[in-house]
Amino acid sequence: MNVTDTEPPERTQRFGRLYEQTYAPLLRFVERRVHPSHAEDVVADVFLVAWRRLDDVPPAVDEARAWLFGVAHRTLRNGLRADQRRQALTVRIADGRLTGAAPAGLDPELVARRLDLVQAWRRLSPIHRETLALAVWDGLTAPQAARVLGISPVAFRLRLTRARRALRHHTDAAPTAKTQPLTTATTDSRSTR
Repeated sequence: MNVTDTEPPERTQRFGRLYEQTYAPLLRFVERRVHPSHAEDVVADVFLVAWRRLDDVPPAVDEARAWLFGVAHRTLRNGLRADQRRQALTVRIADGRLTGAAPAGLDPELVARRLDLVQAWRRLSPIHRETLALAVWDGLTAPQAARVLGISPVAFRLRLTRARRALRHHTDAAPTAKTQPLTTATTDSRSTR
């Protein structure tokens, strides 16, 4: 049974006209604010709100377009806040797991490496962080993690390989990983002359 089978035909037709008249401008509005790969999902969410609240949508096309833009703006803002909360939680979890209270006698080199890892984690893209978190923190297998992300296990393994490579790159690029005593560098440069 289709949703439109239970709805009055006038409501379905009104929504169809609204969709045809406003889809393109709404998509452009959203694409200017998010990555194009996410724009259609946001637009779909906006039209879902419009379908549910069709009686609240102004009848004039220009006013309806502005109403939809307002819904899109709130949807994007809510999504941004959710992303920021997720990212903050991820950083707090990483900080807690990687730099937790050090027991007495902990090796300073180990602490420095953990701090490097925290800094490298912060430099990773959200996709890389999510991929590593699913595999390492959540302990999911590739097929399980792929199911969570809605991708194939092969695609997940590829993402995981890239995420590990990116983490390794950022860890190797950390300042404390590259530092060496100044006297050693000076001595080495004199001995080669």
